[in-house]
Amino acid sequence: MQQSLQFPSAEQIAAIRAYIKQTWTTLSRSPADILAAADDPKIERSENTPWLVYVSAKEDRLKVEQSLQQILSQAEFNALTIKTLPADSQIKEHGLLYLPGSYVVPGGRFNEMFGWDSYFILLGLLQDQELDLAQSLVNQFVYEIEHYGTILNANRTYFLTRSQPPVLTLMVLALFAHTRDQQWLQSVLPAIEKYYTFWTTPPHLHPETGLSRFFDSGKGPAPEVISDEKDDAGRTHYDRILEYYITQKLDGLDAYYDSASGFTELFYQGDRSMRESGFDCSHRFGFFNLEITQYLPVCLNVLLYQMEQDIAQIHQILGDNSVVKIWSDRATKRSQMVDQLMWDEQAGLYFDYNFVTHQRSQYEFATTFYPLWVGIASPKQAEIVKNLAKFLAPGGLLTSTTVTGNQWDAPFGWAPLHLIAVQGLSRYHYFPQAEEIAKRFIALVVQEFEKYGVIVEKYDVVKCSANVSNEIHFGYSSNEIGFGWTNGVFLELLAFLDH
Repeated sequence: MQQSLQFPSAEQIAAIRAYIKQTWTTLSRSPADILAAADDPKIERSENTPWLVYVSAKEDRLKVEQSLQQILSQAEFNALTIKTLPADSQIKEHGLLYLPGSYVVPGGRFNEMFGWDSYFILLGLLQDQELDLAQSLVNQFVYEIEHYGTILNANRTYFLTRSQPPVLTLMVLALFAHTRDQQWLQSVLPAIEKYYTFWTTPPHLHPETGLSRFFDSGKGPAPEVISDEKDDAGRTHYDRILEYYITQKLDGLDAYYDSASGFTELFYQGDRSMRESGFDCSHRFGFFNLEITQYLPVCLNVLLYQMEQDIAQIHQILGDNSVVKIWSDRATKRSQMVDQLMWDEQAGLYFDYNFVTHQRSQYEFATTFYPLWVGIASPKQAEIVKNLAKFLAPGGLLTSTTVTGNQWDAPFGWAPLHLIAVQGLSRYHYFPQAEEIAKRFIALVVQEFEKYGVIVEKYDVVKCSANVSNEIHFGYSSNEIGFGWTNGVFLELLAFLDH
């Protein structure tokens, strides 16, 4: 293996800290700059056409319009069309979903408030003492649940059919640790429990095991893919998959493609649902993740275990001890099922479980560290650290051990999985290994920041480079600048090394 990068100096780290601090302002959106928020590079739009903003039917649209007129110039207001969101969600023209407060977007083509990105962004805001913005960010998720039914993949109409990995209670308790505001904590509990129900009832619930899966309720191709995920030849992500399928002469995919009519509805269901997972895309859940609705994922069920533990803790903080055991028992039961179905003793790794074939996937993926992160692995299972070499690269942690041309596979590394692995390993006192991962990733981010002057979404952790576009053949190949969750994880990893 190549030697890891040299750890940066205090001056180098100070420069990147200053960049991150400034970037929170750059990436912030609020009603005052709703025109900037409405701008969506992922959807085609005719020039001089007003940007669409949809207001929940539970809101007073006229009141929202009046409030916007007071804070926007007439020209800015005229560049928007405000509509009430249709009850049946049959949207013909896509647009921004209104949020009443400030939030932070990831950056680049992702100019909206994303589900799981925002947890890592929040950690960065708290590290940088941006408490007002952190408070508002969490409040917007509560608003989404109350007005749009759940926490969305992001606040655009084409995301109304899916959520993203559930990190709400992690956000709530991280913020509460700073504010100690019990009245606020009590006020958000109904939304938390409603969001929990979203994940633990059909179609997300797998009744036989009590575990959950990812599932997008929408039909047909994802609109943002058709409009935006194109290569230099004008081929969409779907075009490239079809070409790969035909040229590779792959077998066993008849359920997803019909030579007469093209991709089937099952294909689009799988494609949409893997976007709810946040890991779009890889081959982790079968060919381009198309079998994802057949899987009970390690990551999702560990997060739901944590959510159950968190809700128990919130009730305890609020003095409502009568239901604490109910939530703790749910968490215990889930952890037992994760252990039974997803731990592979022989491989020494956790794998996703296919409830159709009744087999673990055997696809080596960095989500194997999630059970360590929340503390449900036994000391013996935590010896997963013996397999760390499979994932460790000069610039940090590989997402998977397989190269597929997908951005959530090797040779790429992503900030969130670094933090989860570092915190998971350190929880079981594997401090040298955790520190090594943190140092390698910090060194890579700094090295590439000094080359390009920006922080980006993902990195090639083998070549130690942010120049990844030529290696990504499916999905979108761009490396977005900003970048919200990399900023947050960078600050968290620094704080980890300082302790």
